[in-house]
Amino acid sequence: MPAFDQTPTSSSDAPQRALWISTLAFTLCFAVWTIFAIIGIRIKQELGLNEAEFGLLVGTPVLTGSIVRIVLGIWTTRYGGRLVYTLTMLAAAVATFLLSYAHTYTQMLIAGLGVGLAGGSFAVGVAYISPFFPPEKQGTALGIFGAGNVGAAVTKFAAPFVLLAWGWQAVAEIWALVLAVMAIVFWFTTTDDPAFRARRNGGGASKSLLQEFAPLKNVQVWRFSLYYFFAFGGFVALSLWLPRYLVGVYGFNLETAGMVAAAYSIPGSIFRAFGGMLSDKKGARSVMYTMLAVSAVTTLILSLPAATAAGPAFGITPAIFIVVIFILGFFMSLGKAAVYKHIPAYYPGAVGAVGGIVGMMGGLGGFILPIAFGLLKDMTGLWSSCFMLLFAIVAISLVWMHFSIRQLQRSSASAANTSVFAQ
Repeated sequence: MPAFDQTPTSSSDAPQRALWISTLAFTLCFAVWTIFAIIGIRIKQELGLNEAEFGLLVGTPVLTGSIVRIVLGIWTTRYGGRLVYTLTMLAAAVATFLLSYAHTYTQMLIAGLGVGLAGGSFAVGVAYISPFFPPEKQGTALGIFGAGNVGAAVTKFAAPFVLLAWGWQAVAEIWALVLAVMAIVFWFTTTDDPAFRARRNGGGASKSLLQEFAPLKNVQVWRFSLYYFFAFGGFVALSLWLPRYLVGVYGFNLETAGMVAAAYSIPGSIFRAFGGMLSDKKGARSVMYTMLAVSAVTTLILSLPAATAAGPAFGITPAIFIVVIFILGFFMSLGKAAVYKHIPAYYPGAVGAVGGIVGMMGGLGGFILPIAFGLLKDMTGLWSSCFMLLFAIVAISLVWMHFSIRQLQRSSASAANTSVFAQ
């Protein structure tokens, strides 16, 4: 067997080691994925980009990192997460390093396509981590892994200091170097997951692409995708939109608005691990019901006009807005974990494909929703129209979930009655 295919001998601490090394790797991947949030501002100034060009530059990694998740998820099932995760990090590191040598807008967009691979690592990690843990612990494990979203805050806090000291090119080169080192560490400190080892040692034929994609015919997969479109996509969208909202509505200065957005991002990432624990203990379905119900109430409240000098006296004050938005972010983080608790439970043999498509839809939410927020603001003149849209998505999700579960319960009861009469 070639040396590159060798894997360290599995040990009793392999699951915990795989989980924590993967989480650290995903944190760094997420930091790279969101790098344009900081260096894009300086690039915009240097190239004289208009708002549309700037939006495309910042959104390109988000878009490509979302779309590639389904492919990476399937490759993880076929070739093992250890190999795919390592190669994904190395490819993203190369693209990020080459970004520092880009001089034209076109070159930066092409580099951004490669930077987006870092965001695709989420689908790899989910398919890699799940088989290490029994079903009753998968929610907690995937919640801890998903907390690597905090990498976005790492970039927001650290990148400005590097940029001011050495320039935006140094940010790209340092982030690339750190990610490449992480890829090497990951390869030499982790093992292949149990499911992949069993398939490899069993010598069975790999699934065809049609078999890999077969679960995607199930409407349930697209219902889970809608949940994640809101819970993850909506969360990312609000993280990007909050500074503009607070400046435009309440007159906050940019520094204060940015700090509020950063403070919103960190707990919303960390509490994802808590959401995984709750999903294991209380059930993912209960957590999803609670998340959607609370989100419906909070988005409805936030849809009310703001209390400003030009607005109604009964509107939402800045203090109330911040409290309610943080409540919304907290429950979104629980929902992100609950969605991924469902996937290995319902589709244990297709975590890569199903996790990939759900992750893709969530990432697309982070790309599409900020654009929709801006269009709604331009069309209606209402800043709060963004929360009206989120309320509509939550309401549809809640109704769809309720009737789907009722149908499932009726089917189960009917099957039980048939079994009784057949005895």
